[in-house]
Amino acid sequence: MTDTRTKILDHKSIEQKLKRIAFQLFEYNHEEKEIVFVSIQKQGVLLASRLAPMLEEVSGLKVHQLEMKINKKSPLKEPSLEGDHEVLSGKSVVLIDDVLNSGRTLIYATRYILGFPIAKLTTVVLVDRMHRKFPIKADFVGLTLSTTLQDHIRVDFKPGNDSAYLE
Repeated sequence: MTDTRTKILDHKSIEQKLKRIAFQLFEYNHEEKEIVFVSIQKQGVLLASRLAPMLEEVSGLKVHQLEMKINKKSPLKEPSLEGDHEVLSGKSVVLIDDVLNSGRTLIYATRYILGFPIAKLTTVVLVDRMHRKFPIKADFVGLTLSTTLQDHIRVDFKPGNDSAYLE
């Protein structure tokens, strides 16, 4: 049996891309004292847990983390946000997911977040596949990759052995 996966990011390149995104987030939020990460379960949460300490290290910003659960097959069902919603009020919010494909998940997550009195909203993804069906973009991207619609991107977050594959 042959392996049809192609590794597109290894641990070192993921770390480099996340460090760059941390600096970009700091540059964009340099006037803030704290920001809020809203990460989409499950992969977005793993990505945010890697990115938050990097951002805190390079910037001194306090990063609050909330987790959003969204039904990706039926996103019109109300998403749920785990954590203290009060922390969103008047804050700069960063919406995080691992892969941006059609934009469906991010746009419905954005719609929900905009129901809170936030100051500003930006988006972060590790891999952008460029197959938009919805008018949303990622503000900060680790890797932009043109793929076919049949291709799948899988990101594995394993301590010390992160990787992303094109399948």
